[in-house]
Amino acid sequence: MASDAPKALNHLGQSLWLDNITRDLLDRGTLKQYIDELSVTGLTSNPTIFNNAISRGGWYDAEIRKQLDAGKKGEELFFILALQDLTRAADLFADVHKKTGTVDGFVSLEVSPVLAYDTQATARQAKMLHDAAQRPNLFIKIPGTKEGLPAIEESIFQGVAINVTLLFSTDQYLAAADAYLKGLERRVDAGLSPDVRSVASLFVSRWDRAVTEKVPAEMRNTLGIAVGKQAYKAYRDLLESDRFQRLENLGARPQRLLFASTGTKDKNASDVLYIDALAAPNTVNTMPEETLLAYSDHGKVPGSLPRDGGDAEAVLAAHAKAGIDLTALADKLQSDGAKSFVDSWNELLGGIEAKSKVLA
Repeated sequence: MASDAPKALNHLGQSLWLDNITRDLLDRGTLKQYIDELSVTGLTSNPTIFNNAISRGGWYDAEIRKQLDAGKKGEELFFILALQDLTRAADLFADVHKKTGTVDGFVSLEVSPVLAYDTQATARQAKMLHDAAQRPNLFIKIPGTKEGLPAIEESIFQGVAINVTLLFSTDQYLAAADAYLKGLERRVDAGLSPDVRSVASLFVSRWDRAVTEKVPAEMRNTLGIAVGKQAYKAYRDLLESDRFQRLENLGARPQRLLFASTGTKDKNASDVLYIDALAAPNTVNTMPEETLLAYSDHGKVPGSLPRDGGDAEAVLAAHAKAGIDLTALADKLQSDGAKSFVDSWNELLGGIEAKSKVLA
């Protein structure tokens, strides 16, 4: 029997998003079912998800043939396919977007990670994709790396809704939040509305995978949650700051904290570990399909994250005492994540090229 946990999470004030998008999910009506029955109110996507969907099945074949005949190829062809899927998904979430006063009901599309070191090119592509979609509930994903932060600020200034991805620590989250606020402040200075939406995506489970062999057994699978709790406190502090309050008075809305990478990597741990532990109002949890189904089956009705971060500092201090350099590890996780995005992107384009040759 299905659990009421997804609905309880929704009532708590946390948005439950699906970290998946494929054409068969749309064509079979599965996404609509998740919206209707499992309280799903948005979704995220990434190159790996698209690559698997395009390379390993036939759902995209007819459209790829059509686009090849029209002279499209490579990255341009991918963005056509991705925008077709994501605009359909955005339309399924349009009622959620409207009912929540445009706070929820978003879908996300990534810019090319190959542009990571080119601020202007990233901002240009973000605007181009956002304009091409013509949907108010589409986020463009830009990594929150040092090189990505100026592109995030510029994109927000241009009125493009941004999902800041690849954040691993409270410091990285605060840097992304600063870029967001700078973009809004520039809009105010230019006489524009500061109502441009954003989420800041904090990756959780990769922390625990990185240290599992380096800490005592009783400390395993506690680091990611502690980082999430610490970032949540910083998020709440920022929303109460004079800087944000001034912008809010002029019509700005919070850049919501989003918990990402919330599928459990450790087979010996609960498969809904990060969902149960990171429930909090005015936040988002985006989860893989397998985790969503597990949570709908046996998730618990959640309590809320403590406003003050609870035991976060004690758990982080214990890891530091065990020899984990948290700052260095956060930087490594972000750097490795950025490289992984480029690898996934290249695999995706390779997959499209191979499929195109077969279908041509």
